[in-house]
Amino acid sequence: MIRLFIPDRLMAGQAIRLSDMAAHYIGSVMRQKPGDLISLFNGMDGEWRAQITDISRKTAFLTVESQSRAQKDDPAWPGLTLCFAPVKRAGTDLIIEKATELGVARIIPVITDYTQIARLRDDRLQLIAREAAEQCGRLSLPRIDPPLPLSQLLAARPAPEPLFFCDEAGDTQPLLLAAKRILGTQLRDSEPQGPKPCAVLCGPEGGFSPSEREALRAHQAVQPVGLGRLVLRAETAVIAALSVVGAVLAAADLDDPSGLQ
Repeated sequence: MIRLFIPDRLMAGQAIRLSDMAAHYIGSVMRQKPGDLISLFNGMDGEWRAQITDISRKTAFLTVESQSRAQKDDPAWPGLTLCFAPVKRAGTDLIIEKATELGVARIIPVITDYTQIARLRDDRLQLIAREAAEQCGRLSLPRIDPPLPLSQLLAARPAPEPLFFCDEAGDTQPLLLAAKRILGTQLRDSEPQGPKPCAVLCGPEGGFSPSEREALRAHQAVQPVGLGRLVLRAETAVIAALSVVGAVLAAADLDDPSGLQ
């Protein structure tokens, strides 16, 4: 079933008029017709089934019928943040897409000494995140912050919230072991709302400068970690790191928490 993110509040019986872009997509691209059902979500009210009541080339009207999932069942990780140094356009697009699919709640572009791209089109990144959320089944969109210098990121980072710094130096603990040790303790000791927030930091194509690495390692919240013995592209590092952290967080849903130890 087609899924669409919309800004409207959702409730049974509500009439919805889709944007021109969404109407074109379901009508001209997906060939939907009156009577067909689609799924709607808005990041607040869960997921709802809606029936197409009228559709033309640039206009579509729906009637909301029933809720299929509650917002509390969102599979995204509410406390997970990705901090990444922007790379060239195609690479940044891929990072936004895959970070959304891997469940991050917040994305912070970070400007470092070796970052080559300082300006980003927010509307483009938001569109990529929305389409990825529609595809992957999550019930929310990640928050995408404006670019932030690394020094400001560190100044604002509270010590109790771990920041996994993916360091290519090769003298660090593997991310999997660090995440199990730190997040596993949080998951076992946390209240029902789950573990405390955490973040992953991945650098630019040239890595971090020596002064940045020194500042990162001196920060109380920062946990330097490694992603293996190979040199990874910036995009690959983001996907690998988020996959590891997401797998550890998923252990919270297991009946046997021993996998965290």
